[in-house]
Amino acid sequence: MLRTKKKISLMIPVNTPLLSGNEEKYLRECIKTGWISSEGPFVSKFETEFASYIGMRHGIAVANGSGALDIAIQALDIGVGDEVIMPTFTIVSPAFSVVRAGATPVLIDSDPFTWNIDVHQIEEKITYKTKAIVVVHIYGLPVDMDPVIALCEKYNLFLIEDGAEMHGQDYKGQSIGSFGHLSTFSFYPNKIITTGEGGMILSNDDKLAERCKKLRNLAFEPDKPRFVHYEMGWNYRMTNLQAALGLAQLEKIDEHIRRKREIGLLYMQGLTMLENCRLPIESTSYAANIYWVFGIVAKTETHKENWVANLSKNGIGTRPFFWCMHEQPVFMKMGLFKNETYPVAELLARNGFYIPSGLGLTNENVYAVINALLSLN
Repeated sequence: MLRTKKKISLMIPVNTPLLSGNEEKYLRECIKTGWISSEGPFVSKFETEFASYIGMRHGIAVANGSGALDIAIQALDIGVGDEVIMPTFTIVSPAFSVVRAGATPVLIDSDPFTWNIDVHQIEEKITYKTKAIVVVHIYGLPVDMDPVIALCEKYNLFLIEDGAEMHGQDYKGQSIGSFGHLSTFSFYPNKIITTGEGGMILSNDDKLAERCKKLRNLAFEPDKPRFVHYEMGWNYRMTNLQAALGLAQLEKIDEHIRRKREIGLLYMQGLTMLENCRLPIESTSYAANIYWVFGIVAKTETHKENWVANLSKNGIGTRPFFWCMHEQPVFMKMGLFKNETYPVAELLARNGFYIPSGLGLTNENVYAVINALLSLN
């Protein structure tokens, strides 16, 4: 056991955001000036600063990460008859965007160590219908990008990079989100920087960036009469209020990343004796874990259920891992992924869960979580 054994009197949520910078100051400025809509100046400031931080020329702020994916798919003219390769183990948003566009997701199993898409299984799934590869960087470690980039160049495929969970992470020293033809981010409250809700698309391609800007704003044509539309778009605009939060958060991102890694290290040290499970790996040859969340893969579903129940009894929140795309009822009803099986991803989905990992977590909270887990050893 570590440190205190005191009974927890308050709930330790799975995520608590950290709002310790200029958030209130910038929000007050929005209210004072009346700029609260998507027309306000913080939007362009946040776009410019975030794109610069990642190392991309263009940032397009949107309402959420799912909207960023919707726009990215349409901006690349992916549609009926096209195939898009993606991991089966991920949040459902990328698959929703592909299916809504009329294209077909082609799924890949997970790497058992990083939990990301197994890049060595991608090439065998490429066909003449394949138009893009979506890589989703999962939980703390990035996808091994060099093999993916090589395949995109070899087969002339678009690369969409989903960096929702990886603000500030890098691959061989280059920022995650700087590799894709289009890259997408989410700023949901559990992300390393948050705008409450919100997202961003990044690109180095001038034409793609302009198309994304148009699609987020009901596809208004900049050189046509207003309210005359030639294609379908969305109202996926980010508000000035959200962007104000995002700019304040971005100013603190280095501190946030340091804290994420501190929390991860405390868990790694404290849970070394935890039996019947696998903890995250600390690093690969190309990146150190950023510990966006601290995931645990139990030996069996029973072990997972016991830990989750014990943590809940002690007032400690948890979340299950993502559920695989090929086992999602919504897609099964559509007749997708019949008889497909992905054993590594299925094990992760069934046996995996993550423990409190938010930036607002105190060291005392971390020790309480560790003690609660070790009490079942």
